[in-house]
Amino acid sequence: MSTETIEQSGERARGPLGWWQRTGEFLTEVRNEMKRVTWPSQREVYATTIVVILTSVFFGLYLFAVDLALNNAVQWVLTRLGAA
Repeated sequence: MSTETIEQSGERARGPLGWWQRTGEFLTEVRNEMKRVTWPSQREVYATTIVVILTSVFFGLYLFAVDLALNNAVQWVLTRLGAA
């Protein structure tokens, strides 16, 4: 095994000023990726927003009903045992 290192011409700059080059490369890559993004249409955003709101309301009401039922069951058990 050799312990010597091989420097490549494409190696990123290091040191106190290397962050400037890395930041530029990062922003260039971000710009390229943003060009590849498939953005949803306004109609798709509207439809999925409605689905999220309706699902949240449904589960909120469901959990409220389960909470009431469990609370009543615990109160009934405590009343039967004479604890309340």
